[in-house]
Amino acid sequence: MSSTVDLRHRLVSKTMEEVQKIMKDLTAEVSVKDTRFLSIANSGVHNDNIKDQPALLSKWTALLRGRCAFNPAIQVLTPTLFLISVPVKGLMGYKERRTHQWRYYTLSGSRLLSPVREPEKLHQWLELESFANATQEWQDATVAIEGDIVPAKVVTVFREQLEEAIKSCSLSSKVSILDSAGSVVRVAVETSEMQVEAELVPTVELMHSWPKKARWPRLLQRWPSAERARCIKSFGFNLMATSNYHWLLSFSRAEQVLLGSIDEDGGCRRRCYRIVRQLKEDVWCPGNKPVITAYHLQTLLFWNCEKYPGVRDWKNLHESVLRLAKKLHKCASQRYLRHYFIRSHNLLKYTNTNELDDMAKKITEFLEKPGTYIH
Repeated sequence: MSSTVDLRHRLVSKTMEEVQKIMKDLTAEVSVKDTRFLSIANSGVHNDNIKDQPALLSKWTALLRGRCAFNPAIQVLTPTLFLISVPVKGLMGYKERRTHQWRYYTLSGSRLLSPVREPEKLHQWLELESFANATQEWQDATVAIEGDIVPAKVVTVFREQLEEAIKSCSLSSKVSILDSAGSVVRVAVETSEMQVEAELVPTVELMHSWPKKARWPRLLQRWPSAERARCIKSFGFNLMATSNYHWLLSFSRAEQVLLGSIDEDGGCRRRCYRIVRQLKEDVWCPGNKPVITAYHLQTLLFWNCEKYPGVRDWKNLHESVLRLAKKLHKCASQRYLRHYFIRSHNLLKYTNTNELDDMAKKITEFLEKPGTYIH
């Protein structure tokens, strides 16, 4: 199992390096044609438009200690599925405010008799008035309706620019835009090892902000430390254009710092996570579009770290793997996994229940005879 985990890590790292290079070139070309978008090279702490950027970058580097060599805009959901946050520019001075409740417009701007559905727990509206300084381009009707920045319209503009960038960068042989349902730009990318899929999502990066609905850290929480939690919150959160009307809250920078510094006390948490991820990808839930991704497992790991904060709980790798597997079995069986920062949101709410049941059965077989799978 150990050699399989290491092989997977090397393969994904190589693929990610190639994907990163291609996406940097494409998004840089998009940013030249439309200044509302930035290259992914300028995402997160690398964005020199944000306040105190040198200090944030220094703090980020110190926390990760070189453990995150790749761009913070790229998340690996499976070895063949990547999520890429494309930062936007020109929306400065964000302040969370109480928004008006009802919207009566369609994506084309026409009026509705009944209101648009309210955002769910992990989503929100985004109004121009939330920003002290929004450039004129964001007030354009191509992206805004009645004072709202509409994610579906932002995605439409980005998709058009990306299509042109693929041609002008002469990458048509390596990158092709796929048909997609809903407000997502999906592309197929040819790498030296295999074809992978990437979802590119325009993203509003909100440094130094933390949403009120994310009540974290929790009272009497022992992991991470209060000092580490304060530091993590300074990296802020993101709003991602993943649906038609509502923006998705994302805490990818906070999650990267938590994962990157997870074993500084000498525990085996990261190794445990990688073994469970390998079992999930090879045995329990294989495929290019699994119901459980690395993101779900990462969330599960954070909950386990919070429940078992001491280093003694993470000294025995075999016991740690079984504990995490049992927790995953419980989540799949009950079809319930709390979001780590917004506890009221169930990450498995819309997941295929048949696939979750199949996965739970396979984990049961593993738990009965774990020695068959890990040695």
